[in-house]
Amino acid sequence: MNRAFCITACVFATVLLSCGHVSAQKQHQPKIKTGSIGSKKQAKLLDHDAHKGGLTYQGIGFKLGDPFGFTYKFYADKKFSFVIDIGRVSAGLYNRYYREKFEDYMSIDTFTTDNASVQYITHKAKNDIVGEAKFLYHLEVSNITAGLQPYVGIGWQWKNTRLIYNYLYHSQAVEARPGEFTRKRLTMGPQIILGVEYAYFELPLSAFLEIEYFRDIQADPGWHRFEGGVGLRYIF
Repeated sequence: MNRAFCITACVFATVLLSCGHVSAQKQHQPKIKTGSIGSKKQAKLLDHDAHKGGLTYQGIGFKLGDPFGFTYKFYADKKFSFVIDIGRVSAGLYNRYYREKFEDYMSIDTFTTDNASVQYITHKAKNDIVGEAKFLYHLEVSNITAGLQPYVGIGWQWKNTRLIYNYLYHSQAVEARPGEFTRKRLTMGPQIILGVEYAYFELPLSAFLEIEYFRDIQADPGWHRFEGGVGLRYIF
């Protein structure tokens, strides 16, 4: 992961834990004023033991990181939840990897001869869409900080990418000339997830930070990468 994400994650974790400490000191105070819109329902959602009454709820929001996009979470019960993330790959995270794949993709074409060569110039990633489906198990640590829930899980990721490569063709017969070719990639594979969620704000919001380990089995079998992000969901 790049340096910017690591710095963001550290700052986010510090703020999250600070909010948890402040909220723990205010647990004796009411979190929602009586008579506010949806106050009874929101009070249940903000209760760390809400699932004891058989209540299920959902969350929708955004995620910053890899990928960058929308996130939806269904809290089946106190321990288990399901998550769907849909978005785009953050710009620049895969530039080096796509650059290194140029030689493999170029060798598939037949426009070269024994006396010709192709020189890489640049590339662009288009339609770089990512989808993730995850099953999570929440750990109980409310005796440490109310509202703080670490979690682990497994998931599956799909990524559809269209790469456009620009190159320079060299030959003894003709002058150097530019060219372009396109490659489509469908990547998929399993994930292992480790994260932490904080849902004890005075508003029906849930903040989270997570790290994912992804392994490709489709486009480049065996290739693996650490991913992750931070985000915020509205609970309803």
